[in-house]
Amino acid sequence: MPAVMRDKPRPKGATKGKRGPAPKAAPPPAYQPKIGRSDVGLQPAVAMAAAAAVLCGGMGLMLATGGRAHALTTSMSSGVTDGLADAGFRVSSVVVEGASRFSVPYIVKAAGIRHDTPLMGLNLDQVRQRVEQVGWVKSVRILRLLPDTVVLAVAERPRLAVWQAHGRSRVIDPEGQVIPEADPGLFVDLPLVVGDGAPQAAGSILPELQARPRLMGKMEAVVRVDDRRWDLRLKDGSLIQLPAIGEDAALIQLDQLDQKDRLLDLGFERIDLRDPEMVVVRPRAPAATASPQTPTPKPPTPAAAVTKT
Repeated sequence: MPAVMRDKPRPKGATKGKRGPAPKAAPPPAYQPKIGRSDVGLQPAVAMAAAAAVLCGGMGLMLATGGRAHALTTSMSSGVTDGLADAGFRVSSVVVEGASRFSVPYIVKAAGIRHDTPLMGLNLDQVRQRVEQVGWVKSVRILRLLPDTVVLAVAERPRLAVWQAHGRSRVIDPEGQVIPEADPGLFVDLPLVVGDGAPQAAGSILPELQARPRLMGKMEAVVRVDDRRWDLRLKDGSLIQLPAIGEDAALIQLDQLDQKDRLLDLGFERIDLRDPEMVVVRPRAPAATASPQTPTPKPPTPAAAVTKT
């Protein structure tokens, strides 16, 4: 049985077992992500008028050059971008939508958009590719809002559980993908799944367990056994063994026993639900009490109770 232990949150930037790297030089000034539009920049009407003037001038030049327009395409594009930037079309704010407070710093860093960058000079496809490298991000749309704002509309990966294996803990999403930037110590409210193969199988068992609040309230961890079935480890040390096939039927049996006899409150060492024909309950051995003068022999372990179904 692998050891089950929750991680504590680590200070930001801390590394386990190693001294942190030497401080780096301060990065160039950058904006802070915002939730609303910035007041910095031109008024929309003025911005649109300036953009129209620049674009019309560019179109006139292209028409006047006739067959040489193709050769001037690159320089014209650069000139239009610079002209719009001079007219006030520069990045002064970014809006991050659909992201949690945990992921926003990683998204902004990955986007790499600097303050005062020409708005029309941004390569939105490159920005999208960089942001999608962040583990938190499932997908993202990049939008320009004239005259000075970039919007990062993010679809974030939901957090399903904390996965513990080989002495490491990581946060996973419903598809079993690890979210590498997520600190497991910050998400003590998430279920704990343990063992090899647990991330891939957790998406099917956890909804069944979460539909049973009474059981979830007593559970410490869901342990994957031989990458084929689950054990439920309760906070009091009890163990519930589920079958490899028919987990839902086994949990219904457990519900029926609990409703009838309040089984989860009685205290037990183990409940074996692996055989669909019977439920085996092994009660917990009573604590031994010894007199200081006369040793009392340890009582034998009670026999397992067998309930046929």
